[in-house]
Amino acid sequence: MLVPVIAGPTGVGKTALAAAVAGQAAVEIVSADSRQVYRGLEIGTAAPSRGERAGVSYHGVGFVDPRERYSAGRFAREAAGWIALVAERGATPLVVGGTGLYLRALFDGLFLEPDLDDARRRRLGAWLGGLPRGELARWAGRLDRAFRGGGAQRGQRAVEVALLTGRPISALQEERPPEPRGIRPWYAVLTLERGLLRERIAVRARAMLEAGWIEEVRSALAAGVPADAPGLSAVGYREIVAHIAGRIGAARLEEAIIAATRRYAKRQETWFRHQLRGPVVRLDAAAEPEALARALLAAYRAAAD
Repeated sequence: MLVPVIAGPTGVGKTALAAAVAGQAAVEIVSADSRQVYRGLEIGTAAPSRGERAGVSYHGVGFVDPRERYSAGRFAREAAGWIALVAERGATPLVVGGTGLYLRALFDGLFLEPDLDDARRRRLGAWLGGLPRGELARWAGRLDRAFRGGGAQRGQRAVEVALLTGRPISALQEERPPEPRGIRPWYAVLTLERGLLRERIAVRARAMLEAGWIEEVRSALAAGVPADAPGLSAVGYREIVAHIAGRIGAARLEEAIIAATRRYAKRQETWFRHQLRGPVVRLDAAAEPEALARALLAAYRAAAD
């Protein structure tokens, strides 16, 4: 099955385009966003609004406790199930998201990770969670020479597997190739001139803060979610946690969030230029979502025929 995928950096307009596609075709949306999975964190993850979700079925949004680690492997298993169910209902599954590792796990597969002792993993995770990001990356690089970065969660996973199995994750991946899932991606990657994307990111960050992003984080902390929980480790959430703890002043908070988000978007752009495996159509996100949706559907239907 050829599955359409809307991909691109944060802030580029993936959610708006998905809603426009849903208004023009019978689709159900599968989120491939590693932060939108968390429950109670809708503002800072830019989860689809009630209006955007009206009349459209979404899968993979707001169903995981922020204290829980949600892996790419688990996403791939569950997303494959959602895709199969959507197809059985006669609709088209539309995958939407900017988490490259999730897309790779879903369409290319991941190796079967060996069982890891839960108690040792928790103790190791507590130590790794206290490391600065640069130090975590250095540990991952020492333990696995094939490690090429990719964020705190990926670095932590590389260290965990290496220390708890005695083998680097890259060696295990070579020995245990993934099984094919029977689905193939068709990528529509949204692009935007760098200055326009930077401005969209700034406007969205301000809007999120005005919508109550800080209060959202305070509520999560008050409900017992630890400051270093997986759900609060995303860009923006880290800065707000630091603000609440007194490490970032109110005058600097918005600027810090915007800067961190722009750096993250740049890494995503690099990933989507070089790492996608499958047919790719690039769309200029400066166009209106309805026009982009028509172009996407026409190109996808031509590819699927």
